[in-house]
Amino acid sequence: MADTFDLVTNYLQLEDGPAARRIPVDAEFWAKIDQRPELSGGRLLGVFPYERDWSSWEMHPAGDELVYLLAGAVELVLEEPGGERRLALRAGDACIVPRGIWHTANVQQPGSALHVTRGEGTRHRPR
Repeated sequence: MADTFDLVTNYLQLEDGPAARRIPVDAEFWAKIDQRPELSGGRLLGVFPYERDWSSWEMHPAGDELVYLLAGAVELVLEEPGGERRLALRAGDACIVPRGIWHTANVQQPGSALHVTRGEGTRHRPR
């Protein structure tokens, strides 16, 4: 029988095959994401609390990202070649952030979102 876990403190790495591997999230997870060989290939799945505006931009060079808002209201800001594009998400809305596009979020109502992306090579920069 499988153990239960929550997707806030443990992400899943959905491998390019039949496997799914649990990855505990610690304080250094995002600071060292580009140094995690276990994220090579596959997709990273996790639930992210949206309590306040993001303090940084992020970009995923290895693949698109699915964002599915579970609760709350969020404005995603995408830095596209033609300028910024803003997407208003409410609970139940989803969008795809294209590979290589810097993005950030403004929280209008606290909530949470499910993210699915290729974690390999994820980059961050201050907002």
